[in-house]
Amino acid sequence: MAKKKKVFEITNAPLALTRDQSARQKRYFISMMIRTACFILTVVLPSPYRWIALAGAAGLPYFAVVIANAGRETFSRDTQIIQEKPLPLD
Repeated sequence: MAKKKKVFEITNAPLALTRDQSARQKRYFISMMIRTACFILTVVLPSPYRWIALAGAAGLPYFAVVIANAGRETFSRDTQIIQEKPLPLD
């Protein structure tokens, strides 16, 4: 009985690590620039809107880290948790 060989397609290959890290850094930088704008708006805006901007500035770091760390997941839908048993050496 012949064992089927796994065929890997280039379209399923993950991004290179350097490109992935670069994309994460860009997402984090953009999030921190939005946070900076929220701090500036806290000083500039009148009272009711000031608190909304302050809440955005205070809560954004959590979401920035979560968004920046999204990617390079180790499991995908096709990943099997139980691995096949290795073939015996004859």
